[in-house]
Amino acid sequence: MSQPAFKVRAKYLKIIPGKRFEARHATLYVGGVPVFYFPYYARNLGPRSNSFGFTPGYRSIYGPFLLSTYTFFLDDTLDGIAHVDYRERRGVGLGPDLNYHFGPWGEGSFKYYYMHDQNPGVGGGDPSISRDRERINFSYQATPATNLNIKSVVRYQGDTNIVREFFESEYRQNPQPSTYVEANKYWSNYSLDTYVQPRVNNFLETVERLPDMRLTGYRQQVGASPVYYESESSVGYYRRLFAETNSVAQAPYYAASRADTYHQLLLPETFFGWLNVTPRVGGRLTYYSTATGPGATTDELYRGVFNTGAELSFKASQLWPGAQNDFFEMDGLRHIVEPSLNYVYVPKPNYAGTNDLPQFDYELSSLRLLPIDFPDYNAIDSIDSQNVVRVGLHNKLQTKREGKAVNLVDWNLYTDWRLRPNAQQSTFADGYSDLTVNPKSWLSLTSLTRYDIQDGDWRMSITTLSLHPRKSWSWTLGQVYLRDDLRTSPTALGLGNNLFTSSFYFRLNENWGLRTSHWFDARTGTLQEQDYAIYRDLRSWTAALTFMFRNSPGAPEDFTVAVTFWLKAYPKSGHGPEAGIPYF
Repeated sequence: MSQPAFKVRAKYLKIIPGKRFEARHATLYVGGVPVFYFPYYARNLGPRSNSFGFTPGYRSIYGPFLLSTYTFFLDDTLDGIAHVDYRERRGVGLGPDLNYHFGPWGEGSFKYYYMHDQNPGVGGGDPSISRDRERINFSYQATPATNLNIKSVVRYQGDTNIVREFFESEYRQNPQPSTYVEANKYWSNYSLDTYVQPRVNNFLETVERLPDMRLTGYRQQVGASPVYYESESSVGYYRRLFAETNSVAQAPYYAASRADTYHQLLLPETFFGWLNVTPRVGGRLTYYSTATGPGATTDELYRGVFNTGAELSFKASQLWPGAQNDFFEMDGLRHIVEPSLNYVYVPKPNYAGTNDLPQFDYELSSLRLLPIDFPDYNAIDSIDSQNVVRVGLHNKLQTKREGKAVNLVDWNLYTDWRLRPNAQQSTFADGYSDLTVNPKSWLSLTSLTRYDIQDGDWRMSITTLSLHPRKSWSWTLGQVYLRDDLRTSPTALGLGNNLFTSSFYFRLNENWGLRTSHWFDARTGTLQEQDYAIYRDLRSWTAALTFMFRNSPGAPEDFTVAVTFWLKAYPKSGHGPEAGIPYF
């Protein structure tokens, strides 16, 4: 009989068959090594059993640390994780993560974490930050009826860096968390959305919506006519609050009410059996109240916007059923080509630009080409004149693999031809290319590029190559290039980057695996981050020994070594080869 991967020895043991056991003066062994002593230890024997988790290690900005968790299941409606963490240079941190499940009445989570930070300035942090640091994260979602959805999220941070320093994985997913309450009511042709967004973190710039109500009319046929109608109307009270820092205790803000209504008619037609033409005409009327607040500069006004245009597209295809190729795993071939033209004309509104209107919904910097037609273009307060044609060409090369159609090549090219450019625009927008190539079932390449047609410069290139020929190993290579964009425009991207990434996973056998990840900054010649992890399968548990080294610009070198254990029954814990290397 094989030896168990982990076991508990105790002086007193009580077993309730099929339910739980209780132990006193218990010692936990991993293999034959004692790792922890429990004066009292209890564990459920069912599928939702309580369990402990420990991550000992060392990190430069923490010193030696021990991150401890206790996962518990009170009943079918409430479960959670209790955190008790010790970091030698920072102190003790603790708090619960609670998950509640109330069926049709909703489910969500509540997370609270507090620590008395002994050295908030360690690792390039702000030494002026209060030592009493906390964060609260609350979420709720319910569908009390099939056509009614309610969501709420509250994210509070006591300071700017607590999530970045102690919950890095969460920070990388969302560095600027928002707080909101939203209710959506749906009908067959309309939906009503009520959205409330207050600011709870004064160090983040926020547009408060108190509230913002929006009625959307989906594209629908007008009676028995060939005409279609769509609309979008909103009303709300908004406050644009700028970030408050130590140097700016009370940043200027402004607030105003706004009511906006947009309506559009469309006439989709098909000519010659293949050419799709959709002319459209629409208009919007927007009311702004007199802005208030120390940063207010605008008066009460009405703005009217007229738009028209047309979209043309067609699809052509060619089939070669006899095309066969073992190397490319090709069983037949089909080429689909979809050219498109989208013309938009918007004469200059009676009020336009950032000086005439309070800016609540405005253009943001983006790596992608913004929509040009309404209502997809939703920067309501930045609407200006347009006379532009969006030109696109979409190609697909498809084959069959295992009886299913897959894309060998999916390539989309598009740009804007501005017949009347605005002051900060050139005649042609950047040319965009979105390319995905799957030459083998285990090999894929994606490429997103952006080319400045006017100056002849590549402004963006994001490339990812993924190889997974066997279940035992996989390798992902990537490159992110962004050219400097130092324009004075609010949509400028700022400093660029040239980053190469690599992530490699190899399963040595049934018990052992390893993963490595690297981030190399080609501009500075610096290996910014390198991670190494060795995984050990302990049957119902998995253990990992992780090494991390970071050398980020403007920050001291940061080194981490940690040992992590987690139950296979709970893969959502965020650890494991399938989840990548965890951040501590």
